Amino acid sequence: MALLQEWREYAYSEEMQNSKQGEKLWQNYFTLEQGIYEKLLSDPSEIVEGTVEELANKYEVPLSMMVGFLDGINDSLKEANPIDTMEKDTTVKLDIDLEKLYYNMVDCKAEWLYTLPQWDNLLTEERRKELYKEQKNSGTIHNENRKIGRNDPCPCGSGKKYKQCCGKK
Repeated sequence: MALLQEWREYAYSEEMQNSKQGEKLWQNYFTLEQGIYEKLLSDPSEIVEGTVEELANKYEVPLSMMVGFLDGINDSLKEANPIDTMEKDTTVKLDIDLEKLYYNMVDCKAEWLYTLPQWDNLLTEERRKELYKEQKNSGTIHNENRKIGRNDPCPCGSGKKYKQCCGKK
């Protein structure tokens, strides 16, 4: 069985989704993920390459967690890795598209990642705001024919009432 399938069956199983054990797994994963991103983003000019096992050792994470990480970052790479068929000896390459990565982190609501201080040296604050707004607006449906009521949810997606958000005068 391919590593990715094993990871998904384990990490996304119903047992893991609704248990203390699953909560601990994901807390641990997010901590390890943040550590990997801190290292990757400190020198984005370096294109990291190696087998899945070598990268797990390099970033000092269990193999299964590295597989989860590779699954998560794959859509943000300039060239996708063969994650569906990868085994521990499969060579992968992390050539990151920084803007796409930032956009995808915002999409996943991974605030612990898109607020890392390393971003300050990679993308201007203005560009990060543009990408953030672009991503948030991508899910917003604009219906020009309907008037927004004061107590309706704000169309910007903030979760606040319109009168407490964009409808403030």
